[in-house]
Amino acid sequence: MSEFGQVVKEGAGEVGKKAWRGTKRVLLFALILGVIVGAGYVWFNYSMTYSDGVSTGNLVKITKKGYIFKTYEGLQDVGGIRANQQGTVISNMWEFSVIEDDVYQQLQNLQNNKVKLYYKQTRKAFPWRGNTNYFVYKVEIIEE
Repeated sequence: MSEFGQVVKEGAGEVGKKAWRGTKRVLLFALILGVIVGAGYVWFNYSMTYSDGVSTGNLVKITKKGYIFKTYEGLQDVGGIRANQQGTVISNMWEFSVIEDDVYQQLQNLQNNKVKLYYKQTRKAFPWRGNTNYFVYKVEIIEE
């Protein structure tokens, strides 16, 4: 091989090494950016509180259910009635989830009582947290 060919071959090898180093940096940056964006998406949709409020009504049921993830799910009759399309009147039920064991224990003792439920709503729910986006964190019994 001529001297010129040798120089070209060595130069091409150096250019290839520099290009690979640059490509690795871009890929690493893209990976880090992807992890940050993914973490932000999860935090925004699953952890950030969308709304919070209070719901008052009769506690119909509270259950622990699920095949893989056991979650606490409840149903409250918030009063009032609504009509469906066939003209039948049905009660207005509100479904909610409970994360904390002590709140679940309180609710078990208050079935068929009028209660005030304090809740936080997220945009989405992890399957191990609950079936709804409404998470009750505090309970008060309403004496009539």
